[in-house]
Amino acid sequence: MASLISEKLPKFTTETLKLAAKQSQRCHIVPVRLRRAIKKYIREEDVEHMRRKVLNLSQSFNEIKEVNLLLPTTSSKGLVEDPLKSMEQSQRWKVKTAYGDIGLRYQEDQTIAYLAARMPAVYSALYRVLSEVRRRVPDFKPAKVLDFGAGTGSAMWAMMEVWPRSLETINLVEPSQSMQRAGQNLLKGLKNLPLIQSYGSIQALSKHVNKSGRQHDLVIASYVLGEIPSLKDRITLVRQLWDLTGDILVLVEPGTPQGSNIISQMRSHILWMEKRRGRKLQNAAKKASNDLMTRKTGAFIVAPCPHDGVCPLQNTGKYCHFVQRLERTSSQRAYKRSKDNPLRGFEDEKFSYIAFPSRNTSKASISSCQVYLLSF
Repeated sequence: MASLISEKLPKFTTETLKLAAKQSQRCHIVPVRLRRAIKKYIREEDVEHMRRKVLNLSQSFNEIKEVNLLLPTTSSKGLVEDPLKSMEQSQRWKVKTAYGDIGLRYQEDQTIAYLAARMPAVYSALYRVLSEVRRRVPDFKPAKVLDFGAGTGSAMWAMMEVWPRSLETINLVEPSQSMQRAGQNLLKGLKNLPLIQSYGSIQALSKHVNKSGRQHDLVIASYVLGEIPSLKDRITLVRQLWDLTGDILVLVEPGTPQGSNIISQMRSHILWMEKRRGRKLQNAAKKASNDLMTRKTGAFIVAPCPHDGVCPLQNTGKYCHFVQRLERTSSQRAYKRSKDNPLRGFEDEKFSYIAFPSRNTSKASISSCQVYLLSF
């Protein structure tokens, strides 16, 4: 992370993004050990009962989408810059509500349905995102990782595939005990694992970790911000995660208009927050000495588009999202339903994401400024 990003970045336009969209990647195959672990966990489940559980989970996700439609959909200055300004400073960093307050509760039925139907697709999308981070920052080898909203461990499995030799400690934050148990069960029998610790909240993590040890090389929050019913709470949470980030923060959401909007809002807020911080540091330096040379400050972006300007898709009727095709696992083929047609042997997982280097790092090298695959 010591070398510098090239300042010569390409001009991003709708046309260049459409050109990038023509690029394709192979159909991802979920690792054998993960497929076997999922199959073993659900092997005693009745097929018809499982199909009902999967259908109920899908309906719950649709309810989340409906709730998100009621939330603000713009990245207006008042909403994204400082939505917590009216709150007391002592309350700013305290999120007392667990994500899931909008109705989705991951109890045993929801957890087992998630394992069978959703985990392979989420894993594949996260493997794609983290592989892109590795491609953009080849010298980045995280040893200590925080996974917020870890669920059954999709991001953890992806990290173990992308950086198999560097991981030493993985801290998982997941409020659902059922999800935690399932995630631990999937790891049974595996060897040479990093140290894995689970917590019910960021507050619980903070109590068990010394202040000097709270920084993580990589912090990831995937498919979780959309389950938080308040924009203020989402931003508060992202600010907490940003403060725990030593090198890179990754946010991933479903590749829907709502998911893309969430990523856009978080992008705008972090860029604004760090630019404001940079101005304060520069003003303080000028007061201290007129001759003092101040360095550049402010956040920047590793991926998908390594620039901090306005997204070229804004006001085009398009939204920023990506697609990862995966070969369906046996559990997905057994329990997912198709309305009228036979279930295909593959599915396309759509997602939106952003990757930020922390304020604590210098600009890392990006090996290629080529735009990541987009879908329109």
